[in-house]
Amino acid sequence: MGQAGCKGLYQSLLDYKTEKYVIAKNKKVGLLYRLLQVSILTYLVVWVFLVKKCYQDTDTSLQSSIITKVKGVTFTNTSELGERLWDVVDYVVPPQGENVFFVVTNLVVTPNQRQDTCAESERIPDALCHEDSDCPPGKPVVAGNGVRSGRCLRAGSAQKGTCEIFAWCPVETKSRPVKPLLGEAEDFTVYIKNFIRFPKFNFSKTNVLDTRDKTFLKSCKFGPKNPYCPIFRLGSVVSWTGSNFREMAVQGGVIGIQIEWDCDLDRPPSECNPRYYFNRLDNRFSENSISSGYNFRRGSSASSPPSSTWAPEWHSWAWACCRRSNGMWLGALSKSRILSRTLTLVQGSFFCDLVLIYFIKKSNFYRDKKYEEVRSGHQENGKVTVEPLQNLQAVEA
Repeated sequence: MGQAGCKGLYQSLLDYKTEKYVIAKNKKVGLLYRLLQVSILTYLVVWVFLVKKCYQDTDTSLQSSIITKVKGVTFTNTSELGERLWDVVDYVVPPQGENVFFVVTNLVVTPNQRQDTCAESERIPDALCHEDSDCPPGKPVVAGNGVRSGRCLRAGSAQKGTCEIFAWCPVETKSRPVKPLLGEAEDFTVYIKNFIRFPKFNFSKTNVLDTRDKTFLKSCKFGPKNPYCPIFRLGSVVSWTGSNFREMAVQGGVIGIQIEWDCDLDRPPSECNPRYYFNRLDNRFSENSISSGYNFRRGSSASSPPSSTWAPEWHSWAWACCRRSNGMWLGALSKSRILSRTLTLVQGSFFCDLVLIYFIKKSNFYRDKKYEEVRSGHQENGKVTVEPLQNLQAVEA
């Protein structure tokens, strides 16, 4: 048995198997087969081809860069700063950022500070005191402006006061203004230039119109009918997020600008256009929330103050409220891959074969007709003959 088994296994390895086609005259199985074909064909045409476009090859490895430049000037006249002209050097802080830009719209200035001792602000809870022992010297005020000197300063006969601190004096005491200092920033513009490249298809494009007209960028404004003008008015950008510029300018805000490139190379390159989405990212729905808005502090130092001959070091401290915009880009490029890949259409024949040879009453009959074993021929009168095998055989149910 061992030798016979090994011999049979060896011979089976050299067998060649080929398909035999049997036409089964069974209306139920035939109807099932056609329904499966129609269902699969409908799925392929409607969902795979029309909706998902799975016949296309997609490149999502987008290489991109973005450049931003803000332009605009305005004039202010305040008691702290006097008459002043504001340009991009003053209100764009910092001058350059990675995919972001800042525009200062509101300002609280504490001018001509110097390192000295003075009373801490009454708005700092950790600075409140009743006696000198409440102000241990050398200990910083939590969330305050300096280091305690050891004295508790009280106004007149008041029982409660604030700790004396060594800091930049006088400390900031003014509250946030209700009117934006740079309200005219609504008409400032920002230039957003975006380069993209899809390395898989070696396809590159930019969001700036390809023109030789040198006055184009000086006169155009972005809009639905002019998508290849990269000049955006700040007031319009805020309005596209559903917000009011004047309200945002008071306490600041954060806006996300998303540039989306979703292109199909089966169409002309002129139809590969950028799409812009503008969203406000900070908590604008809770106006009284401590998390709404956006602001930061900025200081500048000088060796001598205005109208003074000499001082060790003077400091101007500014609380700045601004618009921050974050730039984002997304991209997907697709191209037909029918020529490079063969789409195999599943016809449902495998499932129907299972029903035909295992689950119906005459399954043995169909099984015998579908699978036929052909052995090597035998000699008759010195000639080798082989039993013929029909390529197509009709079987009546």
